[in-house]
Amino acid sequence: MQGTRLEVNLKALEHNFNYLKSQLDPGVLFMAVVKANAYGHGIIEISKKLQELGTDYFAVAYTEEAIELRDTGITKPILVLHPQSHTLVDCIQRCVEPVIYSVDMLDNILAFAKAESQKNYPIHLEFNTGLNRIGIELEEIDQVLELLSNTDAVKVRGVQSHLAASEDHDEREFTESQLDAFEKVTQQLEEKLGYKFLKHTDNTSGILNYKAGHHSMVRSGIGLYGYGNDLEHDKHLMPVGSLKSQVSQLREVKKGASISYNRSHKATTDMKIAVIALGHGDGINRIYGYGNAQVKINGSWAPTLGIICMDMFMVDVTDIDCKVGDEVIIFDEKHTARDLAENAGTISYELLTGIQKRVQREYIIS
Repeated sequence: MQGTRLEVNLKALEHNFNYLKSQLDPGVLFMAVVKANAYGHGIIEISKKLQELGTDYFAVAYTEEAIELRDTGITKPILVLHPQSHTLVDCIQRCVEPVIYSVDMLDNILAFAKAESQKNYPIHLEFNTGLNRIGIELEEIDQVLELLSNTDAVKVRGVQSHLAASEDHDEREFTESQLDAFEKVTQQLEEKLGYKFLKHTDNTSGILNYKAGHHSMVRSGIGLYGYGNDLEHDKHLMPVGSLKSQVSQLREVKKGASISYNRSHKATTDMKIAVIALGHGDGINRIYGYGNAQVKINGSWAPTLGIICMDMFMVDVTDIDCKVGDEVIIFDEKHTARDLAENAGTISYELLTGIQKRVQREYIIS
């Protein structure tokens, strides 16, 4: 009998990495995005496998994630996408590359690098071309150039922006306007700085939909884990994670009885229910309650009943032959995280990254 676990197929990860790499021209670098615990799959094991496969760079969201990678043997360059100003010294001390996304932050990193007696410390600049999240405004480029021209403490290793709708074919004109704006700002930077640097805008959907945005490096997150934001692309990718649990208890419920908190489901007939050892404390959020999700038990679909609890949820197994200990498939390579998430009105990213660390990760290597 096996308990609740996320089975992580490292061969599927290898397949996805090779497929995404095959979409690039020779010489274009590949950055593997492993933030948020490698999208829920386990940052250390996933990163070690990707380093073995030959990724050129890693990307994380926060400095703490980069430190964890450095402390567990990851030697490839690591980009910190959203460092906070108070962690910039940690970036320098641990030899990871911060994304600088405001003029004030550039001022800070220059001060810290100088204090640490650095010369040409590698940084990446992020410019806002339309996502309006983080990023230096295009009209602030003169301030950026002025600050960089007065120091040798740092050197621009890369310049990036983030596409807002690369998966949406109806927004092609907007995406191309972002790429045009990025091209103009990087040309100006190269001319004024007098040297070349890495350029990167494309995420997974950008890799697959916008070859013009491949530049000298691409960044892939969700694609590595088996999802291309498009059913056409998904056919070429393999979901890496399969979430499974087990039946903890079976219960006969009479017509008129209530199930779960707030009496959120009331039986309209006599029924049999199964309790599953998984809940919103594990990442199966309350949006999956009230029949908004179905799980598979012995080849049959069982819909959720009422509110998802913190550590368990209930499903209808009235017409399913099952027993305590039987395996429950929440999602796998056939009934994917994308299917489960979209049926409940959310996205695979949210479901995958929400899987908590108390869910055991089981790594499959063949």
